[in-house]
Formats: sequence, structure tokens, C-alpha cells
Amino acid sequence: MSLKVVDASTSHPAHKRNPGFALDLDWVERVRMNRSALERRANSIGARRTVKKDYQLAWLLKAITMIDLTTLNSDDTPARVERLCAKARKPLRADIVEKLGVQDLRILPGAVCVYHTFVKTAVEALEGTGIPVAAVSTGFPHGLAPVHTKIAEIEASVKDGAEEIDIVIERGMVLRGDWQALYDQVRAFRKTCGDAHIKTILGTGELATQTNVAKASLVCMLAGADFIKTSTGKEKVNADLVTSLSMIRMIRWFAEETGIEIGYKPAGGISTAGDALKYMALMKEELGNQWLQPHLFRFGASSLLTDIERQLEHGLTGHYAADYRQPLV
Repeated sequence: MSLKVVDASTSHPAHKRNPGFALDLDWVERVRMNRSALERRANSIGARRTVKKDYQLAWLLKAITMIDLTTLNSDDTPARVERLCAKARKPLRADIVEKLGVQDLRILPGAVCVYHTFVKTAVEALEGTGIPVAAVSTGFPHGLAPVHTKIAEIEASVKDGAEEIDIVIERGMVLRGDWQALYDQVRAFRKTCGDAHIKTILGTGELATQTNVAKASLVCMLAGADFIKTSTGKEKVNADLVTSLSMIRMIRWFAEETGIEIGYKPAGGISTAGDALKYMALMKEELGNQWLQPHLFRFGASSLLTDIERQLEHGLTGHYAADYRQPLV
């Protein structure tokens, strides 16, 4: 069986990194989101048309290249991180790769995401693969550590080889509308990251309204964020399609006004291939095919890859793999 799949290593037009812009409070105050309209639109995703058969398998292979393969548990160990990196090196069983006829394609996850304590372990385990290491930082998951501590965490992760830094914002700044404080802090984190790309985690489940989500998205982008990300995965409410629409439409508005394309990362609770397909459809319909690339879209997930692998095998054989045939992620 042979599929037409876009190779993750295929070059794309040079992506201009977000340089950051002055805080425009007039723009921030103009932002409004209609939750009812967002819910109606979100409910339509995947309902009107879906991908089937070989096309679905191709989309799922594409999804693998946009996963930030993640372990962020309190009992993480170097051995667990090394095991995750081994899975990142070979995300699919060899027999599935052979049957799909994609041996010559670079089907690898977008990054491996770990606590900054394990950055060096992950960098060494991924040497030679080209897979970047992303580190969660700045007092993850609540973001309430002193600023100097947060900056020191970023510096340590970058020094150990992290190419991407997932920072968390202080949600209280959003809830009290202190946009200058949020801007200044994210701007400082962006400067500390240097060449490492910065993803700003909003903790959207704790921001009360979709308008707050949209305003926080804009402020972080103005401050220089390369990605905006929904959640830490530790909140009671994590990524969903309604919140994703708020953030994606701010990305679109930002691109229209500045010419800069910002990445989007939904995280928390995305665990099935069906979930992945809905988010990919949302990105395609709202932002276009160019956003379905690892430099502009990532899933923050730990168990998603396992289900995608099961669905790929089902597409080939008509049967779901027994648990013992699925390598642990």
C-alpha cells in the first residue's frame, strides 16, 4: 500500500519569526468574542465532511509530525524520558511503516516536551534525529514563582539544549486586565529565550471568558510569542474547539495586521485520532493548509500517538491491535 503524504522534512517558505510589537491597548480593548457563535461554529467541525480511507491514513501520518510528544508527570524519571525519546525516534512499528509504504518519509514528532530538569537527558537521547526538545518553564503549571526564578529556569533549559520553551502566564494578570504587566513579562521571557522559540501557555480554562482568552492571545503575540498554547494539561478544563476558535481567529487577525504567522498549540485532553482530525480540519478551514505544518501547529499530547498507531493498523488490517502490541509512550 502506498500513500501520498507530505514529508515532514519538505522545505517550506522561510518563516519569519515574530519580532514582537509595541503593546496596542486600543487594539486589545476592541477585541470581543461571541461565545454562542463560537459554539455553533465549533459544533460544525467534522460534521459537514470528513476524511476517509487512504486520505484519513495520510492525515493521521501528518498528525504525527505535529505532536509534541510529552511527559509532564510528578514521577517522571530519566528512564521514562529516555523511553519517550526512543518512541519519538520510531513513532510507528516497522511493520506498519512497511505496509503503508512510507519508509522514505520523515514521520517524526514535532518535538519532545519535558520538564526543564530532563532537558539534557532528552537532548542526548534525541541526538542526530533533528527532533527539538521543548521545556516547560516559568513556574509551570501555575506561573506564580518570582520573575527572577522563572527567568533562571528559561536560562537553564536553553543552556541544556532546549530549542523551544513553553512558558506559562500569570492568569491573574488577565483576570484583572493588567495587560501591560502581562506584556512586559512575556517580553522579558522572549528576550531570555534568545534563539529558542517561545510558546505562551494561557491556561484558558482559568480565564473566565472567551474575550479574555482572545485578549490574552493578542497581548502575548504582541510581546513576541512564536506560539500561543491553550493549557498546561493540569487545569480542570483544557483544550477544546470553542477556545481554539477564539485563539485561531486572533492568530488570523494578527497575521492580517502584521504579516506575521503565529503558531497554535492545543494541549490537554487530546487523546484520540478523531480529536486530532477535528483540530486539523479546524486549522485547515480557518487558517489554510499552510498552518498544517510543525512550525505553525502542534498537539500537546502524551497518549495521542498510541491511538493514531492503533487507527493506522486498523486501516491496514481491519482490526485493532491488542494492548500488548502497542509500545508504551
